[in-house]
Amino acid sequence: MAALLLFAQHVFAQEVVPEYVLGPGDIVRITVFQNPDLTTEARVSESDVITFPLIGSVKVGGLSVPAAERAIAQQLRSGGFVLQPQVNILPLQIRGNQVAVLGQVNRPGRYPLETLDTRLSDMLATAGGISQTGADEVVLVGERGGQPLRVTVNIPKTFAQGDFSKDLRLEGGDRIYVQRAPMFYIYGEVNRPGAFRLEDAMTVMQGLATGGGITARGTEKGIQIHRRDSEGKLQVIQPGLSSALQADDVIYVRESLF
Repeated sequence: MAALLLFAQHVFAQEVVPEYVLGPGDIVRITVFQNPDLTTEARVSESDVITFPLIGSVKVGGLSVPAAERAIAQQLRSGGFVLQPQVNILPLQIRGNQVAVLGQVNRPGRYPLETLDTRLSDMLATAGGISQTGADEVVLVGERGGQPLRVTVNIPKTFAQGDFSKDLRLEGGDRIYVQRAPMFYIYGEVNRPGAFRLEDAMTVMQGLATGGGITARGTEKGIQIHRRDSEGKLQVIQPGLSSALQADDVIYVRESLF
């Protein structure tokens, strides 16, 4: 029982959502209890300040909502405007903390963190999802606790295996990059020559099937793979049908001589 309790406490500690930090572009509604005339909607400027009645400019950028409430209350109190101010700040639009989504997605761009619990998969969905030319692996770059963060996440495996440990909670300034999927090429005596996406553990036989199969004039004995080695030198390989394909391989199917 004690072990179960410790495990639950550990899981809960991992899932604690950090307080939202106000930033430039955020729009907030500020109310002061029993002082309706002080109710204000304000936008956090690029210099991290808002303008509030009676006290003028207040720096709230970089502060959590409770800390910003205390900052405004302190100035109202010290200025003698409200003796015991109870300040409430409600974020209306969260624009300050943004995430850049780049590469092979349908709508690349910068997107605000609309909620504090926005995950990597949520932001990919906001950007229209991975495009047809996008790779399965997504790279997340950012900073956590003052330390650089770089995580590579295989999206299909994450959902297929149900392991969401890498579906990280995003923070302002994070960047998501989806690179182009690896490709292979096929030409010669196949029904549908062209460039195709290379799937995991794809074989020559599967590649041929993707290209519509060998034509009546082609022959399996005439299959070649043109591949560049690590030094960029071109190699010509006579593969078996179960041989694994690599990124940028070119499959050539020759015409039968008989």
